[in-house]
Amino acid sequence: MPTDHAPTLARGSGLPASLNPALIERLTARVTATADAERVTTNAPYTGAPLADLPVSTPADVETAFQRARNAQAAWAATSMRERQKIMLRFHDLLLDRQNEVLDLMQAESGKTRRDAFLEVTDIAITARYYARSAAKLLAPKRRRGAIPLLTHTTELRHPKRVVAVVSPWNYPLSMAAGDAIPALMAGNAVVQKPDTQTALTALWALDLIREAGLPTGVWQMVVGRGSSIGGAIAACFPSTGQLCVSIERMYVAEAIRDEFVAAFVARTRKLQIGAAYDFSRDVGSLTNPAQLETVTAHVEDAVAKGATVLAGGKARPDLGPLFYEPTILTDVTPDMTLYDHETFGPVVSIYPYRDLDDAIARANATPYGLNASVWTRDGAKGRAVAARLHAGTVNVNDAFAAAWGSVDAPMGGMGDSGLGRRHGADGILKYTEPQTVAHQRIQGFIPPTGVPHRAWAALLTGMLKILKGVGAH
Repeated sequence: MPTDHAPTLARGSGLPASLNPALIERLTARVTATADAERVTTNAPYTGAPLADLPVSTPADVETAFQRARNAQAAWAATSMRERQKIMLRFHDLLLDRQNEVLDLMQAESGKTRRDAFLEVTDIAITARYYARSAAKLLAPKRRRGAIPLLTHTTELRHPKRVVAVVSPWNYPLSMAAGDAIPALMAGNAVVQKPDTQTALTALWALDLIREAGLPTGVWQMVVGRGSSIGGAIAACFPSTGQLCVSIERMYVAEAIRDEFVAAFVARTRKLQIGAAYDFSRDVGSLTNPAQLETVTAHVEDAVAKGATVLAGGKARPDLGPLFYEPTILTDVTPDMTLYDHETFGPVVSIYPYRDLDDAIARANATPYGLNASVWTRDGAKGRAVAARLHAGTVNVNDAFAAAWGSVDAPMGGMGDSGLGRRHGADGILKYTEPQTVAHQRIQGFIPPTGVPHRAWAALLTGMLKILKGVGAH
């Protein structure tokens, strides 16, 4: 279980003492870059103070990383699944034992609260355990029905793609970095990853830890630089200061209970504790970078100028730090406002009334996006029925996002314009493999034996196909 520690802060920096120069130097040494590489400085969102001085990888460095990964991949693919499992389970244990170090890192780099950072630790522990335990079964050769029953022996094999490139964002620096690398590695691939520069230390920490767990050098490479250069209601709306791709930005409430719900929701939102703290005492942290603060501010100001009503929040809090913004609730939002159908990616939610379920479902589906949704009801069966009608890759009933995200045996991903592919479950590891079909025909099946007329052989096969239809075989 996590300890609610309040770490000593390095003098004058506003950073935990655990983030000492030795740790930073060890992590930055994991970046594939030349000794004389250009450097980039990241800043801590809580205070704006310098955090890390990172080497910037060049295109040549990226090619070096890929070559190292290719060189290491063959031996890694030949490593037994049992040995891969042992490494991943050791990583699982080390992650839980050393979580305070990465919690400090995530907060320092992203500005999120400790409780939001802890969710990433639990997510990656669950993901590591799941694929360690299930990869052997998911990747095992599968017998498939052959062209001709009993005569065709058909097997589906799964081969690694060899080297997988992962580009991970800053909003969930541990989940998005390690969460994609884990199944790729368990499938026998090598990984070359470019984390967002702002949160590169967290990704590098994960790499450092899994190497300590036994992952061979070269199998997971990390480069840093610009992509253009190198490659509850309360819990539902404001986790990671709204910088969560599956957090709620639009909320539809039945007209019959709208006033009662809104009053309670606003009251709870106004009580949220916002601020910087390296412990579990805060509900809402900081935005991560100035661009997000500009977007959030612009979206809210645009909505207010066009007639939206602010029921809570609605302004930045520079008194708390350079990138803080209050949890904000808006009503009277109309289609001409930017945030109506654009992602704000901040602590802002708009509330819309609906007449009946058909109206609510139609409104919720009136978007090209479809990543995550939630349904809240006392009637579980009814909630699941409504969920099945929503155009979203994951739908939670009486939960914001954790229920679906944490169900790692089931696929997670979006519909419509909300991305391609799936994380988690069989899909989450099979996407990192190349399927191969091997079909062994025991005797000639489609070419008649010597001396048998083609017409007679065709008639025989036709009769067989009709019989197979009757018994339900292919």
